Amino acid sequence: MTAIDAKATGAGASSRAAQKWDQANWSQMEADVKRLQARIAKATREGRWGKVQALQRLLTRSHSGKMLAAKRVTENRGKRTPGVDGRIWSSPAARWNGMISLRHRGYRAMPLRRVYIPKSNGKKRPLGIPCMRCRAMQALWKLALEPVAETQADPNSYGFRPERSTADAIEQCFITLAKRASPEWILEGDIRGCFDNFSHPWILEHVPMDKAILRRWLQAGYIDEGTLFETSTGTPQGGIISPVIANMALDGLEAAVYASVGTSKLARSNAQLNVVRYADDFVVTGVSKDVLEFKVLLAVRQFMAARGLELSEEKTRITNIADGFDFLGQNVRKYDGKLLIKPAKKSVKSLLDKVREIIKGNASVTQEALIQQLNPVIRDGPCITVTSWRKRASHR
Repeated sequence: MTAIDAKATGAGASSRAAQKWDQANWSQMEADVKRLQARIAKATREGRWGKVQALQRLLTRSHSGKMLAAKRVTENRGKRTPGVDGRIWSSPAARWNGMISLRHRGYRAMPLRRVYIPKSNGKKRPLGIPCMRCRAMQALWKLALEPVAETQADPNSYGFRPERSTADAIEQCFITLAKRASPEWILEGDIRGCFDNFSHPWILEHVPMDKAILRRWLQAGYIDEGTLFETSTGTPQGGIISPVIANMALDGLEAAVYASVGTSKLARSNAQLNVVRYADDFVVTGVSKDVLEFKVLLAVRQFMAARGLELSEEKTRITNIADGFDFLGQNVRKYDGKLLIKPAKKSVKSLLDKVREIIKGNASVTQEALIQQLNPVIRDGPCITVTSWRKRASHR
């Protein structure tokens, strides 16, 4: 075969791969995956863990599951962000070939690329960026793990879950605290370095998925400024499956809080305990400061310790609703018995600083171009009215 023939053959294979990707029946694939996910959820409710494992294996080896996983990682916001190998799946042919590479036999997780993003307090949050193949493999296993996580999730957990958002978490705060007889004391919980400190043995024991694959992800390590570092704890922020694993580790917090005052419903009702959690941020209401400090807080610390976590002493506090508290960018406070929820001062300042930065940095652009840059920042900002929460609550 001549060099010209080999080049033509390669081009022909690439063209066929691109054609197969472009002609994919996505609606049928989504239906196939949803059908398997429904069976996984049903088996989880029935406690048939052997069947859960078998169905997960079927989904993660299916063509539909692999195609949807490859589609997700090539259409989300990080589609142009490479891992340590510097590769992205930008063309239809590359996406098809990437999908073909999602084989479990011989799979080895590559180290993550460490990047840092600024936090509101001036510090930097570390993110681990997996390579495209590891990202797609995580997206594939997320399809199989999410039905289990959703079936077992706490009722008032709202972070990184399908059909739930920060708005739902704030709405639950309104429902819990707006009445005249609502609890007046709130425990604001903050977990120190949550994603970085999860216990690997706990995750490997309690997360129901292929242990070999999970262990490779947890122990893949990361590369920072050319140096390889090992990871002995935590799940990488930036991994697609990390939020699901984190939610599964923190599920059970509500039960631990309720058990701190006794097993009867009457004890829980008298203590006025309610939990609202969004990822690693949570608040617990109580009838008195003593109940929260000497019962609930101890139970929460024990719950966290079993998972390798601990509460931040500086950010974990007990406050009265009359003094108010900040939660998910909103300030929740009662003024003369009337609950008002409005954007927190810190969130408003952050939004204004970002708007000023965009305006000053684009002094020479057209008005239309400037508006296009400002719109997403303003639209996603914290300015949400109390009336909107009331309307949402009344429609529930």
